[in-house]
Amino acid sequence: MSAREEVLGRIRTALGDQRPSVAVPPVPGPRSLPPAELLGLLAERVEDYRATVLRCAPEEVGATVVRGLDSALGAGWAPADVVVAPGVPAAWRPEGSTEDDGRPPVELAAFAATLTGVATAVAETGTLVLDGSPLSGRRALSLLPDVLVCVVEAAQVVPDVPDALGRLDPVAPLTMVSGPSATSDIELQRVEGVHGPRTLVVVLAG
Repeated sequence: MSAREEVLGRIRTALGDQRPSVAVPPVPGPRSLPPAELLGLLAERVEDYRATVLRCAPEEVGATVVRGLDSALGAGWAPADVVVAPGVPAAWRPEGSTEDDGRPPVELAAFAATLTGVATAVAETGTLVLDGSPLSGRRALSLLPDVLVCVVEAAQVVPDVPDALGRLDPVAPLTMVSGPSATSDIELQRVEGVHGPRTLVVVLAG
């Protein structure tokens, strides 16, 4: 008999038939949440990563994108400073913004901000998934400009990673974004913007 078994045996003997019955309440998972709470969970998780979340009605996406750019870039930004994934709806775009035309990736770094949609978003982890489609844009588009604005529609939000994987093409060039790019230097000081956008703004429509 191992020491563990001996200790447990003595505990059982001491308790006899008086062992308490402990009811462990089930831990609610994101799959059990109603849609409104699922969106709230996504917003909370994204904000935990030091990103900005702006919630709006679907018809207010365009105005909310502009508000997000105002907060990220300041008052002096111009629409031409924003490069947009080619599949982003016209109603979401700042008037005068630049559509990505496949130019060399090095030229994308000259833009102040990028506007894209997403393929899906995971509420449990606060992760946005871009899949290289026209709505998400190519990978370089979401990595090179210093500010990334992503529009997430309510129907694109899923509870957890398995649900997200079920919606995605496994051979697509997936980019998973959990907050602004951040790493630590040799002194363990947080450094943002090294491997991607320094600022992430999520417009959550729904």
